[in-house]
Amino acid sequence: MNHDRTSPGRQHVPRRRTRRPVPRPGLLGAEPELITHHAHNGTEPDDPPTVPIRRPRPGEPPRRPRPLTGQDLRRRRWRRVRRIAYVAAGLFFAVPAIAFLITYLAVDVPSPETVAQAQGQAVTYLYSDGTEMGKDVPTGGNRQILAANQIPDVVKKAVIATEDASFETNSGFDVGGILRAAYNQVTGGSGGGSTISQQYIKNASGEDDPTLTRKWVELAKSFKMNQTYEKADIITAYLNIIYFGRGAYGIQAAAQAYFGKDVGQLDYSQAALLAGLIQQPGRSENTAVAMSRWSTALDRMQKNGYLTPAQRAAAKFPAPIPLKESREAGALNPFIKKQVKAELAAQGIDEKQYYAGGFQVFTTIDPRAQQSAEKAVAEGMADQTDDRILNALVAVDPKTGGVLAYYGGDAIVKGPNGEDQAGRDWADEPHNPGSSMKPFDLAAFLKLGRGLDARFDGTSPRTFPGVDLPIRNAGDSSSCSQQCTVAEAMQRSTNTVFYDMVLNVTKPSGVAEAAQEAGIRTSENGGRSKLFTGDNNISIGGGGTQVTAADMASGYATFAAGGVQRDRHFVQKVTNANGETAYEAKDRSTDAFADNDPQKSAQIAGNVTAALAPVIQFSRLSCPAGHECAGKTGTQQHTPQNDEPASAANANSQTWMVGYTPSVSAAVWVGSDGDKALRGPNGAPLFGSTLAGPIWDRFMQLYLSGRPGERFDRVAAISSPQDRVQVQVEQPQQQQQQQQQDQRVQVGPGDQRQLDQFRQFQQRLQELQDRQRGRKRP
Repeated sequence: MNHDRTSPGRQHVPRRRTRRPVPRPGLLGAEPELITHHAHNGTEPDDPPTVPIRRPRPGEPPRRPRPLTGQDLRRRRWRRVRRIAYVAAGLFFAVPAIAFLITYLAVDVPSPETVAQAQGQAVTYLYSDGTEMGKDVPTGGNRQILAANQIPDVVKKAVIATEDASFETNSGFDVGGILRAAYNQVTGGSGGGSTISQQYIKNASGEDDPTLTRKWVELAKSFKMNQTYEKADIITAYLNIIYFGRGAYGIQAAAQAYFGKDVGQLDYSQAALLAGLIQQPGRSENTAVAMSRWSTALDRMQKNGYLTPAQRAAAKFPAPIPLKESREAGALNPFIKKQVKAELAAQGIDEKQYYAGGFQVFTTIDPRAQQSAEKAVAEGMADQTDDRILNALVAVDPKTGGVLAYYGGDAIVKGPNGEDQAGRDWADEPHNPGSSMKPFDLAAFLKLGRGLDARFDGTSPRTFPGVDLPIRNAGDSSSCSQQCTVAEAMQRSTNTVFYDMVLNVTKPSGVAEAAQEAGIRTSENGGRSKLFTGDNNISIGGGGTQVTAADMASGYATFAAGGVQRDRHFVQKVTNANGETAYEAKDRSTDAFADNDPQKSAQIAGNVTAALAPVIQFSRLSCPAGHECAGKTGTQQHTPQNDEPASAANANSQTWMVGYTPSVSAAVWVGSDGDKALRGPNGAPLFGSTLAGPIWDRFMQLYLSGRPGERFDRVAAISSPQDRVQVQVEQPQQQQQQQQQDQRVQVGPGDQRQLDQFRQFQQRLQELQDRQRGRKRP
């Protein structure tokens, strides 16, 4: 019997069996069941976890989303950063890669044969009138393109070790080298990151602009070259075109230029020198630089395993053969060539480009002036027997600054063993200027407003406070009274007056400033002259003050040009093989002695000229017919040594004559290399008026003969109120002094007219001075 367990009155409803709901995946999924909750034989996957979805009931307001936590925000931010980083990385790598590929496909790698056609071309020099002066043919002009098997391994290894140690393994560029180069640029260090392949591309194209575009193309070409050619072909191509100095392009030309042998005969020491010079070919003649580069190359060869320590220790510096001018360039003045090349290098045409452009150089050299200079020097030196006497002559156009003539001495001289060797450019060597420095004393004095009528004690000897030795004049004719005017002191070259003037009025720094304003180039402005202001010797051109003949010609040219200083230059313009202008000189002029006041600068220069005009006749020199000229001699006395005879005390070591007309300023130096007691053929000491002066006189006569005469511009005399209180000199005494001067200056009938002209010139200047003082000349 069955018993119903329900309560009375309730009907029993059978309970339905329901299955457990299957979990669904979702944002809020339920925790998955453990595998032990049901049977699992490992052959079927578990049911996917389920997430109950709660739907809003009717009438129930919508639920707000759960607020984001800080962790959610950080996750969202980093998700965004990662996405941006992925895009940036793609752009950083993909875009350059695509650009590099496009560049790679567009560029071509030039062959050595093509490059050779554009290198090593002769440079043609032209005179100012367009006629040919000569050709500068590179020493390696007859270059030979060598095959890989013609260049010995020792040469290749020396260059690889020195220029690109990773050459054998890199793909045309070295990432580490590029990073090092970038670091050096940032930190101010030195050293580049170019591989041999990159250097080849740069030299082959002739492009060296510091731009990213050029560097990018260079990298693409370098990479393409390494994909196209074998390493042996690349190093051979490089060695066939690279520049080694001495005008030598290619390793074969370099072997001949430096050692007079074929490249196959070079030993490892010679190969190291040539490899080292690749970085500094323009300094190949500097022995210290050459030895340093040679040593660096050997060290790197040993580091790369190309040399043993024993070989490195046994290496001896391979002295190159003496530098000689090539046969083809024998007619070209080597000193003019040196000056031209230096000038072009300063304008961006360096030695590498110089022989690669097929250039024509239009110089400022006047053929007539150059011939006159060489002839005047030859005639003046014909009777000299002292073989220690050296000479130089430079002429400059005051109206342009262009060098009209440049003679620096003999181009080829005898060495200590009688061998031929290159001579020194004595026109570019500084020497004590002696009294030829006094016009710059005067210019400094005039800048202060003082004039030619100022008076100083011109007696000799004189002692000065703080100066150990007394100051003396050169002789009786150089001395004057205690009331000596500056004008008379300049004519007589009175040392005591100018020493006093500089010591107590202008100061040495004032003289140095005036000299630089006139055109003297010191090391501070790219020159070689020295203006020493540590003592007062600059006033008479002695001590540490030394000036080149080229600078003296330029400085006096500023006086001739009425106070306008123009930069001295040798090049008018340069054209390339296609006739295009590669460089053209610009007129760079300034008002020398007064910034932005041309009238004052002209007045100062004109007063200097008025003081220098009488010096010509006083020194027994003359001006070309119809031309007015002015100038100053200079002499530096020899300092006798203990082992010399007593007569050495009266000898001189440097002599000068510098003078000008409105159209040419010329400086002549005749002296010794250092302080030597020079003697003339009769044993008499040399003076500026006895050898340098006549050479100057002869040059001016030869060059200006037959040309229209010129006169200097007249200017007002400069005079200071303190100089107007003067000691009156009686007229008879003045006439007596003039007669004595006329007796000293013995002139012939042909010179009397010129002497009268200069007396008239002095008279006109005196009239201008009197007019400024408000009185008439008695």
